[in-house]
Amino acid sequence: MAYFCQMVLNDYTKEFIYNWKLAAPVMLGMLGHTFVSFIDNIMVGQLGTAELAAVSLGNSFMFIAMSLGIGFSTAITPLIAEADSANNFKQGKSAFKHGLFLCTILGILLFLGVFFAKPLMYLMKQPVEVVELAIPYLDLVAFSLIPLVIFQAFKQFSDGMSMTRYPMYATIIANLVNVALNYVLIFGKFGFPELGIVGAAYGTLISRLVMLWYIWFLLKGKEKTKAFVTNIKFFVLDKLMLRKIISLGAPSAMQMFFEVAIFTAAIWLSGLLGKNPQAANQIALNLSSMTFMVAMGISVASMIRVGNQKGLKQYFELRRIAFSLFFMGAILAVAFGLIFFLFHDYLPRIYVDFDDTANYVDNMEVVSIASKLLLAAAIFQVSDSIQVVVLGALRGLQDVKIPTIITFISYWVVGFPVSWYFGKAELYGSFGIWLGLLAGLTTASILLFIRFNYLTKKLIRTELK
Repeated sequence: MAYFCQMVLNDYTKEFIYNWKLAAPVMLGMLGHTFVSFIDNIMVGQLGTAELAAVSLGNSFMFIAMSLGIGFSTAITPLIAEADSANNFKQGKSAFKHGLFLCTILGILLFLGVFFAKPLMYLMKQPVEVVELAIPYLDLVAFSLIPLVIFQAFKQFSDGMSMTRYPMYATIIANLVNVALNYVLIFGKFGFPELGIVGAAYGTLISRLVMLWYIWFLLKGKEKTKAFVTNIKFFVLDKLMLRKIISLGAPSAMQMFFEVAIFTAAIWLSGLLGKNPQAANQIALNLSSMTFMVAMGISVASMIRVGNQKGLKQYFELRRIAFSLFFMGAILAVAFGLIFFLFHDYLPRIYVDFDDTANYVDNMEVVSIASKLLLAAAIFQVSDSIQVVVLGALRGLQDVKIPTIITFISYWVVGFPVSWYFGKAELYGSFGIWLGLLAGLTTASILLFIRFNYLTKKLIRTELK
C-alpha cells in the first residue's frame, strides 16, 4: 500500500520541476506588480497613517479596474498556448493582435472609468482627510492603467508561448525605476520637490510606461516572437476572432472582478471603522496579495500546460498535470500560512515608523489590528491557492461561463454577507470582515475543483471511446 501511494505521489511530483520553470518567472513578474504597491505602502507609511489609508482608498479603485484588465487579458494565453502546441502561426498572431487591440481599448475605458468615479469617495462615508489625500494620487495612478493593460496583452502572449521569463524581466526593470522615483519624489531628494503620495503616483505611472516598452523590446529581439509583435495591422480585424476573445475574456474579467471586488469591499468596510482599521487592512491585504501572486504564477502555468494538452487532445495527461499543479500550490500555501501565523506580530511593523512620536498611538493600533488580520490570512492561504490554480486550469480548458457563476456565488452570496455582518464595530470589526473573505475563498475552492473534476472525467471518457 505504501509503495502504491508513493508511485501515485511520484506521478504528480515528477512534474514539479517543469511546473516551477514555467511558474517561477510568472510569480516574480506578478510579485513585481504587488511589489510596486509594497514599496509605495512602506514609503508612504513613513508619512503617517492618513497617507497610508489614502493610498489604500485610491488603490481600492485601481484594484477593481486592474482586475477587469488583467482578467480580460488572460483570454489570450490559452489561445496562444493551443496555437503554439499546434504550430499554427497564423492563428497565434491573430489571437495576439486582436487581444492587443481589445486590451488597448479596455485600458483607455478603465482609465476614464476610474478618473470620473472619484466623487464616489465622498459618498462612501470615508474619512474626509483620507479622501482629500487620495484624489490627487488617484488622478495619476488611473492613467497608468493604459500602459498596464497593454502590457498585460504582451505578457499573456509571452506566457502562452511558454516564454514566461520576459514579463518577469520587464517587471523587475519597472520596479527598480519605481523604487528610485519613489525615493526622490516622495521625500524630495537630490533637488526634486517633496510630493508626498503624489510622488508615489508619478513613480507608478513612469515605471509602467517603462515596463511596456521593455517587454516589446525583448519580444521584438527574439526570433520566436519577432514576427508576432512586429508589422501588426492593428485596425485590420476579424469579427470572429474578436468575438472569441471577448467570449473568453469577458467572463474571465468578471471572475477576477468578483474576487478582487470583495477584497476592495473589505477596504471600504474598514474605512467605515476609521482610518486606523483601514490602514491595518491595507497592510494585511498587501502582504496576503504577495502570496496570492505566487499562486497566480502557478495558475498561469496551469493555464499554459492545460492549454497545451488540450491542443494535443491528451486529456488523461491534462488531468494528471493539472493535479500536480494543484498539489504544488497547496504545499506552497501551507508554507506561507505558517509564515503568517508565526510572524503575524512582526510583519506589520515593517510598514510604520515607530520613531514618529506624533503618530505613535495610531501606529501601535494599526499594527495590533493588522497582526490579527494576518491570522485570518494564514488560514485562507490554502483555499486561496487552490481556487486560483484550479481557475487557471479551467481557463486552459476555455471553460469560463460556469466558473464565473461560481465565483459570484462564492464571494457575493456567501462571502460578502459574512463580512458585512461580522465586520460591524460592535461584533468583530476588521477581523469579522476577513472572516467573510475566508468563507468566500473556501467556497470558491471547493466548487471550482468539483467543476474541473467533472469536466476532465468527461473528456477522458470521450477520449477512451
